[in-house]
Amino acid sequence: MGIADLVGSAQALAASGQPALAAELYRDWAALNPDDRLLHAVHFNRGVLLAGLDDLHGAIEAFAAAIAHRPDFLPPYVNLGAAYERLGARAQAFSQWSHVSASLAAVNGDSLATKTAALKQMAQVLESSRRLAEAEDALRQVAELAPTQRDVIQHLVSLRQRQCRWPVLQPVAGLDRAALLRRIAPLSIACLSDDPAMQLAVAHAHLREDHGWPDRFRTGADFAHRIAERPARRLRVAYLSSDLRDHAVGSLMAGMFALHDRDAIEVFAYYCGVPQEDATKARIRASVEHWRDIAALDDDAAEALILADGIDILVDVNGHTRGARTRLLLRRPAPVIVNWLGYPGSMGSPVHHYIIADPHIVPPDAERFCSEKVLRLACYQPNDRARPTGADQAPRRADHGLPEDATVFCSFNGTQKITPFVFARWMAILRGVPGSVLWLLKSCEEVEARLRAAAADAGIAPERLVFAPIVPVRDHLARYPLADLFLDTLPYGAHTTASDALWMGVPVLTVPGRSFAARVCASLVHAAGLPDFVVDTPADYVARAIALGRDGAALAPARERLLSGRATSLLFDTPRLVRDLEALFHAMWDDFAAGCLPVPDLANLDVCLALGAALDHEATETGFDPAHDARWRDALARRHAYAPLPPDRRHHPDAGAA
Repeated sequence: MGIADLVGSAQALAASGQPALAAELYRDWAALNPDDRLLHAVHFNRGVLLAGLDDLHGAIEAFAAAIAHRPDFLPPYVNLGAAYERLGARAQAFSQWSHVSASLAAVNGDSLATKTAALKQMAQVLESSRRLAEAEDALRQVAELAPTQRDVIQHLVSLRQRQCRWPVLQPVAGLDRAALLRRIAPLSIACLSDDPAMQLAVAHAHLREDHGWPDRFRTGADFAHRIAERPARRLRVAYLSSDLRDHAVGSLMAGMFALHDRDAIEVFAYYCGVPQEDATKARIRASVEHWRDIAALDDDAAEALILADGIDILVDVNGHTRGARTRLLLRRPAPVIVNWLGYPGSMGSPVHHYIIADPHIVPPDAERFCSEKVLRLACYQPNDRARPTGADQAPRRADHGLPEDATVFCSFNGTQKITPFVFARWMAILRGVPGSVLWLLKSCEEVEARLRAAAADAGIAPERLVFAPIVPVRDHLARYPLADLFLDTLPYGAHTTASDALWMGVPVLTVPGRSFAARVCASLVHAAGLPDFVVDTPADYVARAIALGRDGAALAPARERLLSGRATSLLFDTPRLVRDLEALFHAMWDDFAAGCLPVPDLANLDVCLALGAALDHEATETGFDPAHDARWRDALARRHAYAPLPPDRRHHPDAGAA
């Protein structure tokens, strides 16, 4: 068998679902042809097949054989590094990718893809090792080599946010601020700007450019037979998420699944996350009727499973976050698709019919910033009443480097949520409360040094910023009461972190903005029974924090309200949330059965993206800038005054209608 016949036969075996036989064919051919000049390619192809079969040790042996036969053939180094990384051998992985990068100092068309792949892999390892500046440098090199790769630009912007490198949007590879904004990821724009119109436009562009519209999809007519079938059975509701595990979202939802009315609702969970086991994942799996792990399934297989299960309402608990199965959702594998909890904003999607919010997060005048129809709970966030209340022995301030006799402000949000405007307010608060400290969540040494230097520039002693190390959830909750007051961020506020603080009796001070992510914290604080801790303006936020910081006794009643209200407050009333959620599900199904399912509103979002990208979102806090609001007013009026059928609706001729 010649090399061409070998490759063709192996590809045919793999395509017919027999990749293991294809790998054996390559192995046997290599043993019979030890002197063939293309032997390196045979070993490489075998390694790719074995890696796909999760035979990582076999793949490593095959890639190493390819390198041994032709050391200047670089693709095996990239794949060898990936196999090492999957085994947890990051040092060996990084060594392979570094070799590729160093070997390709001069890049031509043939080697471009190999070098960029190696640099992207290096960036991931550097980032996971908290070497963020080095990871940014690697991504910058990729951007210079291949400026059209949107994922690289998105990752680069996100890394700058995590490092508090301000301004975040720095030109790269010939891309100016406007070009970066047209490529930015949905979560990054939510952290950067309190501009809900721009956030919606970015979300839609992310779907169109980064995922694309599927070749096949379903319309309401494909599910019409369900209407007659439904009265004979329960409503089938499924939650799709990569985060039904030890994750912020999983911890919020852990207690709710068992509370569903099993006489009316049949509960499914489609898990698409990492394979590791943990207590939260096990608890959720045990509390649903049907647990489906689809992480290893491709979209065809996952779609077939959802259709076979006859799901009526599919709740997307990822949205535009890591691990989402967006391309699967765009096929519309269920008649009704809902956006809830995982992503704090509108999807800008042709297949998400509803978004679940509450009156504080999406007031009526903000519905225009949602492509979905807005349905509301009393408080949109579920919470687990069985969550731990901390360690058996209460920690002491001295154990955490905190002063015993001074005010401790805290903000345990991720560093990507800290903006120059938020940081300036925090420094004003520390100036106004002598001796006070700000307790932040640890990131890495370089970020801590940058923030301490910024504090010094603002006239605040750097040691007044204290960084809390990452610890298990139980220990993290236990240390919360050492703080006097939690200070929220803007425009992406505290969500799970806020409910953690409130659960542990720590009041949260927040000023709501205009966008979804900027209003969640205010909803939670209201639901916890502390409406007086929701203020109207940034100036009020600073003044109130200083007043409370100077009068510690004023916080005692709020602490008592929080602790005594754990069993009764709206925020922690999970049984009520589940009952209200079920009522929304039944209403959604009634809409579908009546032929009046809402059609997602995607009118003129490309125009909104162009207008938003032309604005400087880092120059002012857009949520409090009347001039910024005025710039959008006419554009938003035109969005619905002239709304031709967008390409997405032509592609999905029945995106929402039954």
